[in-house]
Amino acid sequence: MTPLTENEIRASFVNASKREVAQASLPDLDALDWESLDYLGWRDAKRPLGYAVVIVDGEPRGLILRAAPPPAALGGRRRSAICTWCKDPLETKDVSLYVAKRSGAAGRNGDTVGTLICTEFVCSQNVRRKPTFTELGSNNPDDRELFILGRIEGLKEGAAAFVAAV
Repeated sequence: MTPLTENEIRASFVNASKREVAQASLPDLDALDWESLDYLGWRDAKRPLGYAVVIVDGEPRGLILRAAPPPAALGGRRRSAICTWCKDPLETKDVSLYVAKRSGAAGRNGDTVGTLICTEFVCSQNVRRKPTFTELGSNNPDDRELFILGRIEGLKEGAAAFVAAV
């Protein structure tokens, strides 16, 4: 991912008011390994919010996401789930339902859309992990590289599709 500035990130939000954009907490941009990111995602340390900036058609599109609390019926525990963005079958314990207000008039009227995403936005790391033999069906390094590239593309497509839904 191409490094983004604070101004670019704040200008990218498509489902936020000016006040929400101004109040958004940002990660330490200098500490990020931009080359290993397929999208920029982070959580607000003080509020149940997450943020994601996805490149769509060459332009950054940012979302403010509200994290749904764990279901009370489970005693506050989360169920195992698969992230809809990275689809990692091994990381199923730390996935949360994130809900985004739709952009424009629909969002102002309270319409939202939700999806399951890795709670800590580690999808870029998950898609780059070495696949298991069961996932790949081979120990061939070339097959492994193609498999990882396919997962990276799938992550980008899934994240962009969610942005489009917002």
